[in-house]
Amino acid sequence: MELERELVPSVQSQHSDQENAEVIEWEDFEQELARLWSLSSALKEAKEKKESLQRKLESDIQVKAVSMSQSNELDEMRQKLEVKKLVMGNMSVHCKVAAEDVKKKEENLRIEVRSLLVAGTALSMARKQSQESNSLLIGERGYAHLKNMHRKLRMRQQYMISQVSLLYPVKILVGPAEEQELESFPGNFTRSKPVNQGSLTILGLRLTVLPFTKMSFFTDKKEVQRSSTALGYVAHAVLLVSSYLKVPLRYPLRFGGSRSYINDYAPSTEPTLSDYLSDITVSGNVKPVEFPLFLEGQDTTRAAYAVFLLNKDLEQLLNFIGVKSLGPRHLLANLKELIRTIQSPNYLDT
Repeated sequence: MELERELVPSVQSQHSDQENAEVIEWEDFEQELARLWSLSSALKEAKEKKESLQRKLESDIQVKAVSMSQSNELDEMRQKLEVKKLVMGNMSVHCKVAAEDVKKKEENLRIEVRSLLVAGTALSMARKQSQESNSLLIGERGYAHLKNMHRKLRMRQQYMISQVSLLYPVKILVGPAEEQELESFPGNFTRSKPVNQGSLTILGLRLTVLPFTKMSFFTDKKEVQRSSTALGYVAHAVLLVSSYLKVPLRYPLRFGGSRSYINDYAPSTEPTLSDYLSDITVSGNVKPVEFPLFLEGQDTTRAAYAVFLLNKDLEQLLNFIGVKSLGPRHLLANLKELIRTIQSPNYLDT
């Protein structure tokens, strides 16, 4: 049955082909063959043109797609440019407003400074008149009483500083000749010949600068610890002397024994443009930067700078009592000179 079903359509198609078939005479066969050949060549040429046109259309479509993508990217870039122009416009307006505010504040500050100068002049004149009137009222007895009180204050300071010298004695190690030379200036406030840093000790400990400048793996760790302990002694002595003299230190100390720190209030960073754009107000309270007065686990540069600041505090105390510093590399010598000068007899009358 299935074979009959398959044969029936094939027979029917043969019948239909026979019915549609056209009989050509032999005389017209060559003409018909030429016509079919021309039709075949024309069909082939049409197919080639179609394929060529299709390739051109595909290339045009690809070019159009690339053009569209580039156009979209160009539109995005234009949008970003517009946003940046808007941001720049806002920044310029903000800068103009900030510049106007600065000008107004500068003008107000100038007015306040002028008023302060006028008030200061008036205050100095009033103080001068008050001193003249007080000197006339007090007289010789009042002046003698003030001088006596001042002398008692200096004597009390001498006593307290002597306790500091007993607590942290600074001694020389070179020999009796230089020790005698160091003690032979009881009436002077300056020294012409500074003592070597390595020849002095505080409470029996030497303060060597070598670990802070040439630290390496082979450096003696005990020497570094002794230097940190000696720096802690110096820091405590400076704190005590400044408190007894009522002198606030320019570089405050945070005492912690051999792990002490010193603060520097110099600003380390400046406000950036983003801080101004985000309306961040830069306050006048600058946070201090701490520097270690020891070397273990710390940067050698920061530790050396801490020693430099500690010597600056000693220089401040020396200048307060009218004495010049012996130099930035004479920490113990400056401390000894400070204590020696305060304990001298001339300190009572200055």
